[in-house]
Amino acid sequence: MNLVETFSDFKTGKNIDRPTMVRVLEDVFRTLIRKKFGTDENFDVIVNTTKGDLELWRVREIVPDGEVTDDRSQISISEALSIDEDYEIGEECYEQLHLEDFGRRAIMAARQTLISRIMELEKDEIYRSYSERIGEVVVGEVHQILKREFLVLDDATGNELVLPRTETIRGDFFRKGDMVRGVIKAVEMRNNNPAVVMSRTDALFLEKLLEQEVPEIEDGLITIRRIERIPGDRAKVAVESYDDRIDPVGACVGMKGSRIHGIVRELRNENIDIVNFTNNETLFIQRALTPAKITRIDLNQETKRAEVFLEPDQVSLAIGKGGTNIKLASRLVGYEIDVYRNQVEEIEIDDVDLEEFTDEIDGWVIESLKAIGCDTARSVLELSKDELLRRTDLEEETVAEVLGILAAEFED
Repeated sequence: MNLVETFSDFKTGKNIDRPTMVRVLEDVFRTLIRKKFGTDENFDVIVNTTKGDLELWRVREIVPDGEVTDDRSQISISEALSIDEDYEIGEECYEQLHLEDFGRRAIMAARQTLISRIMELEKDEIYRSYSERIGEVVVGEVHQILKREFLVLDDATGNELVLPRTETIRGDFFRKGDMVRGVIKAVEMRNNNPAVVMSRTDALFLEKLLEQEVPEIEDGLITIRRIERIPGDRAKVAVESYDDRIDPVGACVGMKGSRIHGIVRELRNENIDIVNFTNNETLFIQRALTPAKITRIDLNQETKRAEVFLEPDQVSLAIGKGGTNIKLASRLVGYEIDVYRNQVEEIEIDDVDLEEFTDEIDGWVIESLKAIGCDTARSVLELSKDELLRRTDLEEETVAEVLGILAAEFED
């Protein structure tokens, strides 16, 4: 049973740095030495990580025959000469040990220890490396479908990732062998094993997809200020540009929607509304409720409530299908939004048809007024005396008389 071969097998393909591997190996072999010799103080363990081999050396002081008081740290001259003829009293004797000297059972135990230690190191390395990658987009192949989750092999590292069904978008359907894309959401310890959790529903996934599609975001010219999602249904993204020459909404959408279309397809046709961020809360609420057109907004900054007034035909647009639009807008702006219809004031206009004045005004005069579009008393009174003279063939005296009769009707 060769421990060196075990080391060689495990060091291949394992993402463990060499100093750590050397430390583990040295620890395992020193444990082996302590069990056999009672101490490891006078032993050197030399590990060659490149070749995958090691050397064990026992170091003792050479003393005259019969003067050995501690056989752990001393060796007699006659015994030293049997190792190397050039040794002299007072020198240090280096004796190489071989794994076979420790016995099969000890080697088997050491091998098991080495395997378990390397596996622990590998777990620690996976946990550490993926913890540093939280928020990154990963691509992997579905290799196992379970009741509550999909197991995915990371395309870059070959490590197993977990995609819970709760982190999938409505409409996601994966078969074994399908490629799936998601964001690293968390790294958890399950039964002492690291579980890397992927997500397709997290707002960070949409943010990273936008970064990949919109160079201006990656370059820092456009900043994503806020994202709210109802996965697979609708999302609202507030963006801001520090360069007045750049339209952040236009840049994110792209020419004819070229940049946003790929993201929409990836998210199973999730509707994505991109709006300009502003610190003006009233304007921000107005933009957040797109595509609805707002008439008036009343804010209560203490209770963080907003009363939004719209025309009746705009209310359904503001609320959205299943209330998704208003729900996302509320989350985006940080206000509880209440929608109200504008009250249509039905004021009864007391106007009188010109035909009602036939007993006071001659018929041909009424016809002249109708010819210029005035068929009610108020429509005539809205025009000045000069305007009526200019537009009709009536005399000044007649116009003055008509205006007096009509005005008297509304004096009360």
